[in-house]
Amino acid sequence: MGYVKKTPAASDHHKNVNDFQMRHFSKSKLMAFRQCPKRLWLEIHRPELREDSSATEARFKTGHQVGDIAQTLYDPNGSGNIIDVSAEGFDGAFARTAELLKSSKQPVFEAGFKAEGALAFADVMLPDFNGENPGWRMVEVKSSTGVKDYHRDDIAVQAFAAKASGVDLKSVALAHIDSTWTYPGDNKYQGLLKESDLTAEAFGRTEEVKGWIAEAQNVAALPAEPEIAVGDHCYSPFECGFCNYCYKDVVLPEFPVDWLPRFSSTKREQLAAQGITDLREVPDEMLNGKQSLVKQHTVAGSIYFDAVGAARDLAPHGFPAYFLDFESIMFAVPIWKGTRPYQQITFQFSLHVLTESGQLTHSSFLDVAGNDPSEAFAKSLIASCGELGPVFVYNAAFEKTRISDLADRYPDVAAPLLAINERVVDLLPVARNRYYHPSQQGSWSIKAVLPAVVPDLSYDQLDGVQDGGMAMEAFLEAISPGTLPERKSEIERQLQSYCKLDTYAMVRLWQVFSGRAELSLMNEL
Repeated sequence: MGYVKKTPAASDHHKNVNDFQMRHFSKSKLMAFRQCPKRLWLEIHRPELREDSSATEARFKTGHQVGDIAQTLYDPNGSGNIIDVSAEGFDGAFARTAELLKSSKQPVFEAGFKAEGALAFADVMLPDFNGENPGWRMVEVKSSTGVKDYHRDDIAVQAFAAKASGVDLKSVALAHIDSTWTYPGDNKYQGLLKESDLTAEAFGRTEEVKGWIAEAQNVAALPAEPEIAVGDHCYSPFECGFCNYCYKDVVLPEFPVDWLPRFSSTKREQLAAQGITDLREVPDEMLNGKQSLVKQHTVAGSIYFDAVGAARDLAPHGFPAYFLDFESIMFAVPIWKGTRPYQQITFQFSLHVLTESGQLTHSSFLDVAGNDPSEAFAKSLIASCGELGPVFVYNAAFEKTRISDLADRYPDVAAPLLAINERVVDLLPVARNRYYHPSQQGSWSIKAVLPAVVPDLSYDQLDGVQDGGMAMEAFLEAISPGTLPERKSEIERQLQSYCKLDTYAMVRLWQVFSGRAELSLMNEL
């Protein structure tokens, strides 16, 4: 499974495979080479420098989970064989793989191959005895929802290693998650995975893979790490675990070109080729209006605020004014009946309500019991939002889509849910069109805008949960059966504080943008 294998050999959280055969590269090391030759060299010679991010670790965990499900789907009777390299050792794993593929007629999982400079462990090997020529069908399992370009490289290496090892490989497929599938409950996951046949492509890349191996041999033999500048490749297709090391001595420009919003990668590459990395040196003719504004006020250290325009944008919206924010979670492998893979499931909302006199009240919903919170969330939202008055959000596409999803799932309450959608007013375009502070660094996320507009408020003041990613991690911990009641209560408090700040922040932004500084908010955060 590439970066998300169950076996140590594929995840690279293990003793360097080249310690037992310096010139045989694991699939993941060849993929590292494909991303950046310097990464391969560091993986081999300086593995202690690697620091995987929490996002990378989460991807590993998701891959392991999908891999476990795949074994039950491809071997429902449990009659297959699993190669355990950590218990059998590499040589033992390769030997038992060869034996099983010669004599067994049952599925083999984590089958190991080593030949011609490559080694790999296949997720699934299925006997294919149809026709006159018996052989094997290889299936690689991915936690993505489709076939990516780097998957094709991955499959090419897998097929090469297997065929070079003497396996009669008849076909190769990639199984990925079908995001349209709905979980029926009761741990029934048939239909979660969808296969794409890549046989012809994989078999046709033998010489290409041999070339990668030869080039990787040369890189591995270098006495020192190759000099390769940092760039977009450091994060594509995934963030490299050596980013901190490679960036430690990089002197960043005072005003990076990356601060220019929606500045195309093609233009950035053109500028980089000319040695231009600071937005002050970017020719004005390459910039649109928004980018020019960012450049102008960043360089000048000045604030752009069209107060008249912002107040005009908000003037049509009366009272009571509602300020709403959602938190959601998604699972590659759904755990609640009626949900889809990677579907955003709302588990929390915060709602501030402001009257014309400045009276501010707050209500919320949070369910960490572990059951699907969706229906209770929907009903609580309807009860809290009333029937009249604007519902302000920040980035309306998110909340409106979640509300529409709830309406689809629960037809009995669809009408009042969709009525809330009709009242939604997005504060993000007001901020984007009417305000810019150099501290935003080209971003109009609420985390960037809030401390600029309202300096006395900051997410840094929060304990435990300070952004959406942390909220998801906290929720997962809260619903885990092993979480102690005291810790669950602490997480609930942190989640409530974080989401409440999101909506209070919108109240304060609205106050500034609408020109209502005289309005004394009664009731604090």
